[in-house]
Order: sequence, then structure tokens, then C-alpha cells
Amino acid sequence: MTHPRLTLSRRDWLKSTCAKSATNWYAVQAAAMGAGAAMADRTHAAEDLSTLYVDDDIDQAVDRGIKFLVSTMRDTGAIVDRGHEVAMTSLAIMAMAAVGVQPGNDDVRSLVMMRAIDFVLDKRHQDSNGYFGNSDGSRMYGHGIVTLMLTEMMGMGGTMAQNQRIHSALEKAIGLVLKAQAVRKPSTLAGGWRYTPTATDSDLSVSVWQLMALRSAKNDGMDVPASAITSALSYLRHSYTSPRGQRTKEPIGGFSYTPGHHHPSFTMTAAGLLAMQVCGQYDSPMVKGAADWLLQNPPKPKERFFHYGVYYYAQGMHQAGGKYAKKADDLVAKMLLETQDSRGAWLARSGEERNVGYVYATSLSILSLSVRYHYLPIYQR
Repeated sequence: MTHPRLTLSRRDWLKSTCAKSATNWYAVQAAAMGAGAAMADRTHAAEDLSTLYVDDDIDQAVDRGIKFLVSTMRDTGAIVDRGHEVAMTSLAIMAMAAVGVQPGNDDVRSLVMMRAIDFVLDKRHQDSNGYFGNSDGSRMYGHGIVTLMLTEMMGMGGTMAQNQRIHSALEKAIGLVLKAQAVRKPSTLAGGWRYTPTATDSDLSVSVWQLMALRSAKNDGMDVPASAITSALSYLRHSYTSPRGQRTKEPIGGFSYTPGHHHPSFTMTAAGLLAMQVCGQYDSPMVKGAADWLLQNPPKPKERFFHYGVYYYAQGMHQAGGKYAKKADDLVAKMLLETQDSRGAWLARSGEERNVGYVYATSLSILSLSVRYHYLPIYQR
């Protein structure tokens, strides 16, 4: 089943067309360059194919990472090695989808994905209010991750019944996100989200997941009021750290964890950058300012919340294009390829992230490396 918003990059379409076989050179050349090019020298064409379509280091790293995630599946269908099993399984599903795995096929990865989706959709994991954050203790973080995953998989279920279950769960999950946003808060915090659905404050880290879920749901054609996106954008602007009195069209500045702080962090600036882009604010001075700040303050191996921040950094800078994409694409690949273990897994080097486990770090690493594939609609400009 093909998702109406799912698009293959030219590179991947050609790879699937030729099946990496030099003997199929007529079909590939005709598809890529027209019938005239199909008359090119047979030997030369075969050499070109072997150069263009052999998996490189990133493809191989991603493949090993997916194999690791598949190997962690439990009898329940959960993909997890520590806690927060519903949220971690959802993160793993997104990682698999980001590199083109789809449920409903006969291969092992597709079957694992289908079982994982069924696990997430188990009625025990979503309460009567539509909340996914209680059953595994992941709170609104987990709710946002699960909801985003389901919006990205909507219409992609392995069966019609699974698609119907995804849609039904999403209606309630999106309703809870909207209700939590509407809780009365101080003006600078309005439009954002915090750890629980009834919280009266907000932070950028939790808010970005809810915002991406809303935007993806809106792209799916679900009922998401435009005012919800507008209100979230207002919160994002309050989280930008450039001094209000600074008289410059494109100030260099970042984003902070909560409004009122004037010291941007790497992780929050990367998160804010992607959130603004997801909302279509590609030409905003804040997008340019955040991208410039990240160009001057790239991630470091011992960065606090390294994998979490690099995930946002890779996606946001890739969408910014040009020098931003070039810097981030090269740096992310170098840093992650160096730290993948022999099983294909990643684990944070230190801090709070290390305790979250291998599935968490591996899923985020795959999502960070997946910018070249263009599979997940939420990350397409």
C-alpha cells in the first residue's frame, strides 16, 4: 500500500529500478536519462552503476542499526531494551519507516514493524482520554512521540483493520494534544506543552513533539485548527533568545528550554529550528538566526542529550540547505559512524541519555542519518 504523501528520492527510485544489477542497465538508463542514453556503451554503463548504487558507509550503518532494532523485539511486539516501552517502540517504528520499511510486506522487517504497531495500539496503552503517556510513564514526551509516529504511519498500516485502528487512536490522541494546549497559562507560555496534559507551564522540548504531531496530522487531513499551529508558533517565538531590542533583520540567536532565558543551548536551538520549519516558517529571521548559531556552535561528542539534539540538528540543518546542510550532513555522519558498536547499536556516552538505553539512541541515530532518504513526510520541506 502506498502512502499518498510518501515520496522516493530520485536516488532510491533508481536503486529500486535497477535492483543494483548491471545487467539491467537498459532499464536504468531509460528511466534516468531517456531512451537515447540507453544506447550508451554497455561496459561504461555497468561501471557507472557499480559506482552510483553500491551502498556506502551510511547505508551500511543504517542497515546494521535496523537489524539491531529488529533483534530487540520482545514477544509482546515491543521494541525496547529499557523502560518507556510504548514510546521507545514508536521511536523505533519511525526509524524503520525513515529508511523505507513498510508494514504489510512478507520480509522480516515489515512483519516486525506491523507487530510493533499492533503493540502500540493495544488498548491498555491509551486511556479513555486518548493519553498514551500513562501506561509506560513517558508522560507527554511519550504521547507526542507515539502520536507523531501514528500520523506518519496513517494509511500505511499492514491491513485495513490496522489502518482503522491507527485512525481511531489518532483522533483521541490529537484531541488530547489540543486540549492540553488550551490549558490557561501565562502569556509567554501559552501555546506550548509540558510534562502532563493539565500542566500550566510549558517547555520547548516537550512542545516540539506535540507540534510535529499536530502538523503531521494536519497534513493527513485531520481536524487540526489553524489557530493551534499559530498559538504554538507564538510560543516558539517567545523561546527565541535574541534580545528583543536588537536592531538587525537577521539576528544570530538560538532557542532556550523555556521563555525568558537568554542563553541558548545546542539541543533546544536545533529543536526550535526544526519546529519553525515544520510550521512552514522557512523564511523567518529566527530560522536563519538559529541555523547560523548552530553553524557556529556544532554538536560535540559529549554534548548533553547528544543523540536527542543531533536528531533535531540533522533534520533542521538539512532542510536549511546549502552550507548548513553540507556542514551538518558531514559532521553527523562522521560522529555517528565512529560510535556505532559491532551489533549495529548506539548508546549515549554519558549523562541522562545513557540510562535510556540502546533502542533510544539507535532510533535517533538512524533518524539523524536518514535525511538522505526523504521517506517520512514530516521531514520533507
